[in-house]
Amino acid sequence: MLDVEIRHTLKDLERRLNELRGSLDLDHKLEQIADFEEKMAAPSFWDDNERAQKLIVEMNVIKAVVDEFSAMNGEYEDLDMMVQLIEEEQEESLIPEVTSGTQSLQKKLESYELQLLLSQPYDKLNAILELHPGAGGTESQDWAEMLLRMYRRWAEKRGFNVEVLDYLPGEEAGVKSVTLLIKGYNAYGYLKAEKGVHRLVRISPFDSSGRRHTSFVSCDVVPEIEDDIEIEIRTEDLKIDVYRATGAGGQHINTTDSAVRITHLPSGFVVTCQAERSQIKNREKAMKMLRSKLYEKKMEEQRQHLNDIRGEQQEIGWGSQIRSYVFHPYAMVKDHRTTTETGNTGAVMDGEIDFLINSFLRWEMNRSMASE
Repeated sequence: MLDVEIRHTLKDLERRLNELRGSLDLDHKLEQIADFEEKMAAPSFWDDNERAQKLIVEMNVIKAVVDEFSAMNGEYEDLDMMVQLIEEEQEESLIPEVTSGTQSLQKKLESYELQLLLSQPYDKLNAILELHPGAGGTESQDWAEMLLRMYRRWAEKRGFNVEVLDYLPGEEAGVKSVTLLIKGYNAYGYLKAEKGVHRLVRISPFDSSGRRHTSFVSCDVVPEIEDDIEIEIRTEDLKIDVYRATGAGGQHINTTDSAVRITHLPSGFVVTCQAERSQIKNREKAMKMLRSKLYEKKMEEQRQHLNDIRGEQQEIGWGSQIRSYVFHPYAMVKDHRTTTETGNTGAVMDGEIDFLINSFLRWEMNRSMASE
């Protein structure tokens, strides 16, 4: 006899698939795919290579949404047919296949639903991630380097590319500041969950007395804004400095003044780039970082305006503590927004943070729905 829990899970899967079928508007998506394919067949399609590449990516994303839903729906129909055979024909040999198939489909559907949460127009973009240690000197700078490794490992496991745009090493250990460009589809959508202050509690390796220390590092994340998004930047509002690049262990070091620092006077934003040997290329990348920061500021002001209308208090913002990592006297990582926690600190520091990010995305969705 089929397990009662499996029956309940199948009923839940049927309900969720039906809800998705209605919300996805599959007919419209199929029309979009047909329109894309018609454009791709035109002789002039590749005249603008950059535009063509963007259209292909957009079509592939829509096609993946449709194809994956169709595949899951097909899996559910197969499972439903096997359940009928078990009940009507007493085919109990199918029970293990139905059990494993139901569990597999449940995981696929959860992952699929999570992808659909990344629906904001800039979620799909690359992410610019900055880490800045708080007070505490070497202790906080070492914590920043630990977080740097965590995010790099996370990105590598997802197949994302990581580019170091700016790196300022600490005097004894760690980093004073670091800026990464993380390239991959939905990179910003995922990493926006990491924006805020990260707190570490541990026995300091730099304290000969073996005392417990608390360190803070702020993480800022903005989308890398594409060139077709209009952001006005006046030349007279910029202060541009050039200097010699520095880096850890001889990396990123040049013998010319190729590093660029741009200060946007009205906002106070400062961006730096030393990733390239060319001052011109570093300036281009720094300007792109500045545009991204100004765009994020604009979006934040709009969100704040909506919250003011709703009469809400902003719970999360720059300078707020979003997560604690405790290594002593016990092991725990806890996100203070979602209350999600784990005792496996080693896995988290090795880049296993998807469960924390996923919990935030679901929490954010529920919070948004409750305020509407």
